[in-house]
Amino acid sequence: MMRQYELVERVKAYDPDACETTLNRAYVYATQKHGSQKRASGDPYFSHPIEVAGILTHYKLDCDTIITALLHDTIEDTDATPEEITKLFGTNILKMVDGVTKLTQIELKSADSKQAENFRKLLLAMSEDIRVLLVKLADRLHNMRTLHYIDKPEKRVRIAAETLEIYAPLAERIGMHDIKEELEDLAFQHINPEGRDSILARLEFLREKDDNVVNRIVSELKDVIVRQGLKVDIYGREKRPYSIWQKMQRKNITFGELSDIMAFRVLVEDMPQCYEVLGYLHANYKVVPGRFKDYISTPKPNGYRSIHTTVLGPENHRIEVQIRTREMHEVNDNGVAAHWAYKQEGGSQKAGPQKEGVQYRWLRDLLDILEHASEPEEFLEHTKLAMFQDQVFCFSPKGEVIALPARATPVDFAYMIHTHIGDTCVGAKVNGAMVPLRTVLNNGDQVEIVTSKAQTPNPTWERFVVTGKARARIRRFIRQQQEDQYKDLGKAILQKAFRQEGYDYSDKAIDGVLKIFKLPTVESLLSSVGAGHHTGREVVHAVFPGSKDTETARKIIPLEKGRTRKHEHAIPLKGLIPGMAVHYAGCCHPLPGDRIVGIVTTGKGVTIHTIDCDTLETFTEQPERWLDVGWDNDGDPEHFIGRLGLTVGHEQGALSSITSVIAKNHGNITNLRFTNRTTDFFEMLIDVDVVDVKHLTNIIAALRATPVVNTVERARG
Repeated sequence: MMRQYELVERVKAYDPDACETTLNRAYVYATQKHGSQKRASGDPYFSHPIEVAGILTHYKLDCDTIITALLHDTIEDTDATPEEITKLFGTNILKMVDGVTKLTQIELKSADSKQAENFRKLLLAMSEDIRVLLVKLADRLHNMRTLHYIDKPEKRVRIAAETLEIYAPLAERIGMHDIKEELEDLAFQHINPEGRDSILARLEFLREKDDNVVNRIVSELKDVIVRQGLKVDIYGREKRPYSIWQKMQRKNITFGELSDIMAFRVLVEDMPQCYEVLGYLHANYKVVPGRFKDYISTPKPNGYRSIHTTVLGPENHRIEVQIRTREMHEVNDNGVAAHWAYKQEGGSQKAGPQKEGVQYRWLRDLLDILEHASEPEEFLEHTKLAMFQDQVFCFSPKGEVIALPARATPVDFAYMIHTHIGDTCVGAKVNGAMVPLRTVLNNGDQVEIVTSKAQTPNPTWERFVVTGKARARIRRFIRQQQEDQYKDLGKAILQKAFRQEGYDYSDKAIDGVLKIFKLPTVESLLSSVGAGHHTGREVVHAVFPGSKDTETARKIIPLEKGRTRKHEHAIPLKGLIPGMAVHYAGCCHPLPGDRIVGIVTTGKGVTIHTIDCDTLETFTEQPERWLDVGWDNDGDPEHFIGRLGLTVGHEQGALSSITSVIAKNHGNITNLRFTNRTTDFFEMLIDVDVVDVKHLTNIIAALRATPVVNTVERARG
């Protein structure tokens, strides 16, 4: 564990103007607050924040960030208060500590929800100050280094998986390449130890078989380049086990088929020399086709710049060579931390982040997803989409480079430019030619989006878009559209229900019963009625408690003396226990004349099914729930729902013919839904009020005689 004076000396080495007193106070405060707390390893807990601070000193971060690292667990795990931290260290430190805190006070339904909500909070915090993310990554890195001390294997795997899914991609997005690679490798140890061990064993075998091969290749590359008069630094390394494993999975190849497990970096003085070195390499070695990438001309979204090429190099080894300036190398490895500039002004240094619009564009995109996602889990799903996929680079008509995930479409491109452009997109030109909106974009495509003010997001777009931003926006539009439809439908249902009871509908009357339904607004109750969560009769009964809930009386009826009662008329059922309630199953719609059976259902009384209903298979192991019931034909006629499935010719007047036939046969249509449409036919389900099976059979026979009807059957479900 790093001692107090060692930490201060490290910070003062790169920032002589850092406040030594405040650093000492933070170190002492953290050790005192964590006191006798222990980690899973048995070490004092305060060793953790000190190690996190030590990690950040390697990236020469400012004094406030180091203090935040020392204090990041105090509010969550000790009796420290926000007021106390504000008094001792200021409001800026408190904001950053709050941003890093894991927010364990949030109570959510599941671990997935908790993970999603915590990530959402972290994103909001780091959008205000990116240093919050740097502390969080260092915190996760130290926790991963000590993960093996946790006893429960399932907990280790869960933390490792979370690291791979969230924190390693975040580190990559802000250019912290070293942290990203170490996080991946540490997680790999716990998620797939056998896979990692096998790769390490193969690497060791190759080293023994061809000892010192990396040094020999470096030496020959230097000879090729230095004799041209350039001063360069060249070094090589084996790729990390997780990187090798990923490539094997992605390309579905074995270790033996991999030919570029070694990567070599060439560091030069300035950008023109990058292209000079590239020319010398291609002039001396054969180039592997399709393996050249110029990230200097088109940098990655995280600011990464380098030239990548693969050649059949010295000793006929296939090697990847990365060419970059020393400044690029610093930014590529340290990312955001490399942008934390310390400017010498009269002997003092002032720290501050250099704002880079392109570098933080991905963060703005994630915030946009956050705005449009309805649930934390949906946000986490879209965010993983945004962070995980390989990228293609496309150009706008003005020459702006837009980075998109692999298999992105023009709709994804439109939403990446601006939400409004995505919403109003009606067409796209790729390389000057009009293409369908589901076209997959390729590297280097120039894309022009055609818009229309009359256009709105199309729900079918969700089937082919791949970016989280586009998917979240489309889903939000669908939800809003559905909500509006539910409100209109709910209002119509309530107006009819009020009218049937002899009352006038008003929003004011509805407002008075919101507490009964536990809903906040009149609109939410209208939407709930439209969605079928509540009936119009329920609302009328709540507004006018004296009115009779006839709809409920029809569906759930108390039984007396072996039969049910509806007002003074008997429902035709017999064989039931007095005092129970009964309703008819929506899966098979039993009608008088059908052979039926009763199933005792918790909270609902008895559910009546037809004897051939598929649902009954789920109760075969529970004979105690079955009741022998039948129809009692002595009662007055009662109307039931019969469901019909029709295939109808797509021609003028078809629907009118069908409704006329049903009406002439004394049936009343209560619901109609189209289930499928083609050029020549459409399929529909119709619910009809009938008296019994014979009545429904007569309607079916009449429909079969109708020219526009192709097929008609009694439908289930």
